[in-house]
Amino acid sequence: MTRHLIDLDGVTGGYGGKPVLRDVSVRVPAGGFVGIVGPSGAGKTSLLRAILGMLPRTAGTVIVSGRPVDYGRPPVSVGYVPQVATVDWTFPVTVEDVVLMGRVRRMGPMPWPSRADRRAVAEALERLGIGGLARRHIHDLSGGQQQRTFLARALIARPEVLLLDEPTVSVDPTTRDDILRQLVALNREGVTIVMTTHELNAIAAHLPWVVCVEGRVVAQGKPADVFTGPILSQTFHAEMHVIRDPATGTLVAAEVGRPGPFGSQEVE
Repeated sequence: MTRHLIDLDGVTGGYGGKPVLRDVSVRVPAGGFVGIVGPSGAGKTSLLRAILGMLPRTAGTVIVSGRPVDYGRPPVSVGYVPQVATVDWTFPVTVEDVVLMGRVRRMGPMPWPSRADRRAVAEALERLGIGGLARRHIHDLSGGQQQRTFLARALIARPEVLLLDEPTVSVDPTTRDDILRQLVALNREGVTIVMTTHELNAIAAHLPWVVCVEGRVVAQGKPADVFTGPILSQTFHAEMHVIRDPATGTLVAAEVGRPGPFGSQEVE
């Protein structure tokens, strides 16, 4: 029997008495890798916040690692990587300082990091390809380096579940694919990953499971089953066309508007 590491059942919640999510049920097995897609304002970030215990709920339950999640009490087994746009990059801290924040629960009673703590930071940064940036101020980093810094902060706590909010936003295609490959490698090591994204085409190539959200769950399943013209049109409230490779059937592009010169057999 499949063990569901994350279980949202009938979750309705929002802010100021206004629901953002309505009757949302999503289950993620241990070792799963799930992409949450949908338009801006659809509730993708709120779904992550529900898992973190940061979304006020009026109905439903959230269970992570077999334990109920109450509002205001984040589960200890979860690491979180926020959108880089929400971070105050003027705050006077270095890359090493940021990553050490993820180590606080393991640092013991002393208010300063040990050699083991700094070694763990160095190992996390090296793994993500930014080992030479430990002393760099965070506002001097590129978008990709910023994203890797916060990923290192999450990973140093050795989470069972990793949540990422738009981890590939504002980075170039090469950096985007590199970040996705690193996430795939982490997932293969046993880390359960849930990420929000607008990158339909990229996640179709990397992720085994997707959930389309628009205030509710429109559809969920394998990208090949979910990324269809009708489902994406319903999710994004726009006429969406899915273009597939005629030889392999894999997704090439999902775009708004009329199909181009690809041939009707290739377009949904």
